[in-house]
Amino acid sequence: MFVARDKELAILKEELLKNSSATLVYGKRKIGKTTLILEAVKRYSSREVIYYECIKDTIENNVKILTDEMKRLSIMPNEFSFENNTFDSVFSFINGLGKEFVVIIDEYCYLKEYEDSKKVDSLFQNIIDNKLKNINLFISGSHISMMKDLLQEKNALFGRFTCALELKELNYLDASIFCENISSYDKVAFYAVFGGSPFILCQIDYELSLIDNIKRLLLNKSSPVYLYVDSLLLTDMINKTMIDRVLSCLKNSKKHYKELEDDLDKGKTGNLSKMLKPLMEIDLIKKEYPINKLNQERKATYQINDNILRFYYTYIYKRKYLIDKMDSDTFFDSFIDVSLNEFISRRFEDICRDYIWELLKKKKINNIYNVGSYYYDDSINHINDEFDIALDRNDSYDIIEVKYLKCKVSKNIVKKEIDQINAIKEVKVKRIGFISINGFEDDVPSLDYKYDGDDLYKL
Repeated sequence: MFVARDKELAILKEELLKNSSATLVYGKRKIGKTTLILEAVKRYSSREVIYYECIKDTIENNVKILTDEMKRLSIMPNEFSFENNTFDSVFSFINGLGKEFVVIIDEYCYLKEYEDSKKVDSLFQNIIDNKLKNINLFISGSHISMMKDLLQEKNALFGRFTCALELKELNYLDASIFCENISSYDKVAFYAVFGGSPFILCQIDYELSLIDNIKRLLLNKSSPVYLYVDSLLLTDMINKTMIDRVLSCLKNSKKHYKELEDDLDKGKTGNLSKMLKPLMEIDLIKKEYPINKLNQERKATYQINDNILRFYYTYIYKRKYLIDKMDSDTFFDSFIDVSLNEFISRRFEDICRDYIWELLKKKKINNIYNVGSYYYDDSINHINDEFDIALDRNDSYDIIEVKYLKCKVSKNIVKKEIDQINAIKEVKVKRIGFISINGFEDDVPSLDYKYDGDDLYKL
């Protein structure tokens, strides 16, 4: 089942309508890169397709395998052979056929891991510059940092791609297409735990509960989801031990630099910055500033930018040896059950911020300049904390509180929250509202913003 990705398909459509093009598509493993390319080709191109997934071997051996595939497709005679087994020879041959082709070179990074990286890029620079007559070329790969490097000025392929597309997980709204017949409460919970990778979403059995799926897919070392998550970070050539240290420190929290430094670099050597930079470059972690403290480093926080990895490092990573010793019911009851709702509620905040952004765009509201959290420091009551969602009006803020509760929000909860917001004198509040996953009791008065879980999925 192919769902969503409308924007990405539109981008690839434009490339496929060109006589010749060179498109770079990259993103983490199992995110749907190959599926997207093939779906775009199926919809928007009538050209013959040559698909080849590289192996970790020499260029010569890769070309031999590619040649065999072209013979299987009857593009090349069985008796034909190249004097030199190079990609340059392959593309020269294709050009000489006088036909239009789509050529997909998948897992390009495997070539660069085995051969000299600069040599490989230079070879494909020459191909793109001189050997793409009536060819739509797609180069794809899962090694994000290596693929991003192809776009840097120092690289031979800089400026050669007519399009570069980084494929990311489906957002909460698109992910819900996989589970249209469950409640909004459960849609949020599934997304908070499993995220938006199409590969993972296809493994979930939505006839079962969230808890049963956690046990079946994440507390079972033989499940494809567990194997995927446990090995996901091996695709980028970054020190795995370093990644594990950072992610196991962050888990389900937001942490300031100093908090991370106290845990990971007590000697204040500066190594923490070197650890964080590559993780942010591949979007594994994100750095955020409160809406009212933009670019103030001391107020910036870091958190894991992948829901299922966040779950893994919160509950499983340091205890995975116990999965073999405990049954899944005991493991879940011992380590996950007590805080699962809190885990989901924190991810619900992110979903609600995304919803507000999309709502503002849909309604074309242009007097809101930013959406994010708001940090406050109440010196009178000695409290510092963050509001869940703040909308910046330039001269004031709208504040929206987020509630992921099993029950409806009551009038008393609303009054208490509004009183707490109004008690913070440092912020000029214009409007106050709430997003409650399970709605509101009948006696809750009208609010400037009042949305429930069903509203989140009606965009």
